Amino acid sequence: MASLAAIPLAGVTASAGTVAATVRMTPAARPGGTPPYQKTSGPQDGSFPCQSASFLLPCYTPALIRQAYDIPANLTGAGETIAIIDAFGDPTLQSDLNTFDATFGLAATTVNVICATTCPTFNPANADEVVWASEISIDVQWAHAIAPGAAIDLVIAASDADPDLLAAQQYVVGHNLGDVLSQSFGEAETCMDPGIFAAQHKAFEVAAAEHMTVFASSGDAGSALADCTGDGGFIQSASTPASDPLVTGVGGTHLNADFTTGQYQSESVWNDSGKTFDIGAGGGGYSTKVSRPLYQILANHTQFRGVPDVSYDGDFFGGVLSVCSECSGTFGGFIIAGGTSAGSPQWAGIAALADQGAGHRLGLLNPSLYAVAAVPATYKYAFHDVVTGNNAWDVAGVPGYSAAPGWEPATGLGTPDAAHLIHLLTFGKA
Repeated sequence: MASLAAIPLAGVTASAGTVAATVRMTPAARPGGTPPYQKTSGPQDGSFPCQSASFLLPCYTPALIRQAYDIPANLTGAGETIAIIDAFGDPTLQSDLNTFDATFGLAATTVNVICATTCPTFNPANADEVVWASEISIDVQWAHAIAPGAAIDLVIAASDADPDLLAAQQYVVGHNLGDVLSQSFGEAETCMDPGIFAAQHKAFEVAAAEHMTVFASSGDAGSALADCTGDGGFIQSASTPASDPLVTGVGGTHLNADFTTGQYQSESVWNDSGKTFDIGAGGGGYSTKVSRPLYQILANHTQFRGVPDVSYDGDFFGGVLSVCSECSGTFGGFIIAGGTSAGSPQWAGIAALADQGAGHRLGLLNPSLYAVAAVPATYKYAFHDVVTGNNAWDVAGVPGYSAAPGWEPATGLGTPDAAHLIHLLTFGKA
């Protein structure tokens, strides 16, 4: 997931170095690039010049995204807990969230930060840790934007090494910590130690037994992921943990919505690879280690697990606003965020709303999501079926997959009409 996925609105950030995928996960968010413009004065929505199709990198606020994906106003996620796993930490997490909430008129909340093992000391001079700080800001702020009444438990791994992130996963499920879990990181399946791969699945088995809903980003390099040598090369691969059959994998789209009203217009596969300003592409493909789960039998005509299951806005050209003081210098901390990193926490927010509407945990959503999509009328009612574009990773010449009606390994089942989907998932209770 090694593409740029967070551009500062002001300030200059460090770029991340390359580390072998055999020893670490990579977050689906990256700060970097030259700031195109700063935040203008004025409170709440409407105060950013990037809220315009005429800007180089147009952006969406929480209110616009909530309108575009029909997030129901009668549900807030009250009584639910969203667990989020990240690495290294972010010392300005709470103050940045406070700024985000005040800017966009959201209810204030306090994040419960938990160290899975040893609490790491954040090093602002370490580019890798700065990347993770941007990931944390996106995860927390956008889960909160969708489910502002839900509690948030941020579980910090001691590092982004696979054993440390596994320890965080085991901590979450071992303590039955959240109703929903979001993970905006991943690596190529074949790069993960088989023992860790198996232990990770065991953790998700515990989560399923606890009726916890688990999400993970599918990657930001289209059909490719960083190879296992850490030499900057790419291989065609599905991403773990998104490819686990007990996880809902979240891909990326390019959203076209009105920048004033948020009215939904259309979507296509997110793919900027090979463009002058290359920011990435929505991850997706087929597992080489996991067989096709039963819930995919009508949608996926191969013998292997296909990802993503669903998608969400991920393109930087229409990214979401976030606040990250650690990755945007001294200019107020506002960044434009994108990537499948932004989709996983927002889907987690939708799941928290659904849990609230149902009055209980819904658990693994995949069987229900594919059942909804199997009936044309309910599919059209609950999903935006994305049928345009492909996720070929042109940067490395890795062929990809094209969008088509129904499920495919570029955008999965598509993106949600959240109010309608929640209505079906909760059998009309919401």
